[in-house]
Amino acid sequence: MSNPRPLPLIQRFVAALGLLLLLAACTTTTPPDAVLAVPAAPQKYAAIVVDAKTGKQLFEVNSTAQRYPASLTKMMTLYLLFEALESGRVTKQTQIPVSDHAASQPPTKMRFRRGETIDVDSAIRAIVVKSANDVAVAIGEYLGGSEDQFAAMMTAKARQIGMTSTTFRNASGLPDDGQMTTARDMAVLGMALHSRFPQQFHYFSESDFMFRGRLVRGHNDMLGRVRGVDGIKTGYIRASGFNIVTSYNADGHQLIVVVMGADSARQRNDHVEALIQRSLSPTVADTKTRLMFAEQQ
Repeated sequence: MSNPRPLPLIQRFVAALGLLLLLAACTTTTPPDAVLAVPAAPQKYAAIVVDAKTGKQLFEVNSTAQRYPASLTKMMTLYLLFEALESGRVTKQTQIPVSDHAASQPPTKMRFRRGETIDVDSAIRAIVVKSANDVAVAIGEYLGGSEDQFAAMMTAKARQIGMTSTTFRNASGLPDDGQMTTARDMAVLGMALHSRFPQQFHYFSESDFMFRGRLVRGHNDMLGRVRGVDGIKTGYIRASGFNIVTSYNADGHQLIVVVMGADSARQRNDHVEALIQRSLSPTVADTKTRLMFAEQQ
């Protein structure tokens, strides 16, 4: 009497195991680099990454949705000041008077007293490093005659350079229900500052400056955190969340990264770094990114 032949059973087991492994491979969870944590609620979040050399959009979410710019507004204030420098209307030594209205702006500010002035070079640094609201308003009044007239100039310039969905109401970015922009428009402005004023763009990489014998420190922690980051501007009001426009320039890559609506500055900066790494990845075009918003984490 011959012994039972167990081989077919083993073969069936091996075949079943192989099928299970094949199915597991087909249903593997999304690779970690394809899951992007978003430090904001969907109704506040907006972001875009643009190749500044080609204008190619590398990433976007809600990039044309209306958002509050907060202190990103000051990028346009500086754009118009740089134009005034270029035309010779002002020099870096020109003294800008600080009116009572300008001095009365809420912090962050430089805290001027009545009758004081600030030179243009220091004014630029006060806006870039300190995001000084009093200085932004003083610039607006000096160049526009009044802050309202300057805001109209800002909006007109926005249209001229291709910011189709932005309206400015003040020079500082302090809360105003009518002051709106989009992540796309802020990317356009960031690229315009870089290409139009390369001789002034170095200001955006400064993290501190001396003013009247006092060291004034900034709060753009992306500077020095990621190699290649050379500016530009942060912003926050309660209605907007934490915003930033970041310029990256290294190893032949030039990016403009905009993130709006983050829950904290630290999370916003983490997200910007993740977007930079994602955009520099050679496989990013073949990877579908799944977003995980703050309320889902």
